[in-house]
Amino acid sequence: MRIGDRGKRIGIKPNLVAPVPASDGGTTHPEVVEGLLVYLQEHGFRKIAIMEGSWVGDRTEEAFEVCGYRQLAERYGVELIDAQKEPAVTIDCAGMELRVCRCSQEVDFMINVPVMKGHCQTHITCALKNMKGLLPNTEKRRFHAEGLHRPIAHLAKGIHQDFILVDNICGDLNFEDGGNPTVMNRLFAVTDPVLCDAYVCSLLKYQTEEVPYIEMAEALCVGSTDLQSAVIRELNPPVCDMALPDTRRVMKLAELAEEVESCSACYGYLIPALDMLDREGLLEHFPEKICIGQGYRGKTGTLGIGNCTRDFAYHLKGCPPTEQEMYEFLKAYLQKEAGA
Repeated sequence: MRIGDRGKRIGIKPNLVAPVPASDGGTTHPEVVEGLLVYLQEHGFRKIAIMEGSWVGDRTEEAFEVCGYRQLAERYGVELIDAQKEPAVTIDCAGMELRVCRCSQEVDFMINVPVMKGHCQTHITCALKNMKGLLPNTEKRRFHAEGLHRPIAHLAKGIHQDFILVDNICGDLNFEDGGNPTVMNRLFAVTDPVLCDAYVCSLLKYQTEEVPYIEMAEALCVGSTDLQSAVIRELNPPVCDMALPDTRRVMKLAELAEEVESCSACYGYLIPALDMLDREGLLEHFPEKICIGQGYRGKTGTLGIGNCTRDFAYHLKGCPPTEQEMYEFLKAYLQKEAGA
């Protein structure tokens, strides 16, 4: 932005998926956003709003408090917008109609501050997927019903990202909501969200085609995946290689679930719950597939997680149930089956 743009409204979109501290690897460090606020205000920009909506099942207001954003907004006198409470507007996103939170359409310059993380459904989450926080909860559920990738790609046409500052300090490279942080102590800045996510794939040893929404967004002319032509400048190259997660372990755990259109929070809590059971040596002979997701509404079966499986013989209620509740429910089920 130029000096003459000082009257423009700036939106800052962190990743506050749940009320967990940034040190857990799931949310944007408030210090990173604070640095942006200091810079912008020192250069005369005053119309600034931090906007975010946590995932379905958690309250953004609680995330604002726990993650330090309530205090940050008060300290710098900026607006704090809970997107879960925002009215929705319908926009055309390159031929796909999507309902987005109104605040996302009322900014002149959008700064995206995602966390570089792993994701048990899409392998990675960074610039493109972070905009999903500016959807009403009903639309978030719809994204999962439609398979995530296509709507995420089209969303990039509806919410333009002008500048991306990636929090790569200690993101969890397995789970979206954190819990297993990998310390990297790095930030990187990008202006192309597609190139950003392609770069993240390269860092985490994925091919871009393994994360379909990246190439879908490129086909919609959102950006480019061409890392060969990108200019990458490292101010302070890392002194040691990044320890990559054992993605095969996550995929092995995922094989125990039959997931159909599950929301991020529900599925995101299931995999860590299974991980806890596995570390206790309880998954070697798991008797049933665990059904989870909106696709099981009105259907019957044996073992289900969440309200969508309410008609199953054994199901755990909640939308979503917590990671601890899933762990305790599945452990009790295993103990019952062992004693049968």
